[in-house]
Amino acid sequence: MSNSFNDTFLKACKGEVHDHVPVWYMRQAGRSQPEYRKIKEKYSLFEITKQPELCAYVTKLPVDQYNNDAAILYKDIMTPLPFIGVDVEIKTGKGPVIDNPIQSYADVERLGTIQPEEDVPYVLDTIKLLREQLTVPLISFAGAPFTLASYMIEGGPSKSYNKTKAFMYAEPKAWHLLMDKLGEMTITYVKAQIAAGAQAIQIFDSWVGTLNVQDYRVFVKPVMERIFSELQKEKVPLIMFGVGASHLVNEWNDLPLDVVGLDWRLQIKEARELGVTKTVQGNLDPAILLAPWEVIEARAKEILDQGLETPNFIFNLGHGVFPEVEPDTLKRLTAFVHEYSANN
Repeated sequence: MSNSFNDTFLKACKGEVHDHVPVWYMRQAGRSQPEYRKIKEKYSLFEITKQPELCAYVTKLPVDQYNNDAAILYKDIMTPLPFIGVDVEIKTGKGPVIDNPIQSYADVERLGTIQPEEDVPYVLDTIKLLREQLTVPLISFAGAPFTLASYMIEGGPSKSYNKTKAFMYAEPKAWHLLMDKLGEMTITYVKAQIAAGAQAIQIFDSWVGTLNVQDYRVFVKPVMERIFSELQKEKVPLIMFGVGASHLVNEWNDLPLDVVGLDWRLQIKEARELGVTKTVQGNLDPAILLAPWEVIEARAKEILDQGLETPNFIFNLGHGVFPEVEPDTLKRLTAFVHEYSANN
């Protein structure tokens, strides 16, 4: 591989002409890689992120192994929360657990602000290091206010988000203050990552699909408008992604962002028919990666045929890589996407 910079991903974000469909995978760093599992025997996720050399190695590994067109910084959407006063721990097999869930207006008022250079210097140092090492663009990310709030109110992962929605409906004043505070944190945190060298940003609103369009417009969209309007000034591609949120794609298409990420529930052609005009990213169901290669190839081809109708398409999964996925499968899939799209 030559040392020349591969900017295919950045071109696709802007809808510029390029010679093959770019590929990267959510949760490509870690999870299914034996090298990563070895590191995880010794260090927790938060411990890895606090060591820039190690974190850069984990981030770069899938790019080297799979020949992907972008790297995504290895960290968690919870990374900034301890610095605003949220007591969060990531428990194996369970995910983030928060010991001091938010229950009142006073709890929201108590939340502090983040100073990225002082609070998360290791995140910024990792970005700087990667910019020297990578020959593909570096994507960094943040959790969106709704998804962060859902963890902060539920005290951990949830299937129904009843407490979150009850708080939103019963305490609208407290809810909007929470959105404002998390919105400010996101803007500050992301701007620092861009200043350190992040070349694209993905906002994960993983659980926002639990809301209907009407509630999204009232309780969430204003803060997302603000976040993306502020970040747009930084002149890097901005990507939006959520799970089970197909009914919100037009709301996202309205926002000042560049790329609408789709999960596997909505076909690309359907998103286009619904009126999504921006670059789309997606959206192979990650479970298909556990099927025989013929099945994976047929499904990937179907997605590519729809995506290739416009130059603004990025191949990805409909959610993150499972730990059970063989690294060789991802390598083979990347090669297939590159080859097929270059010839069609």
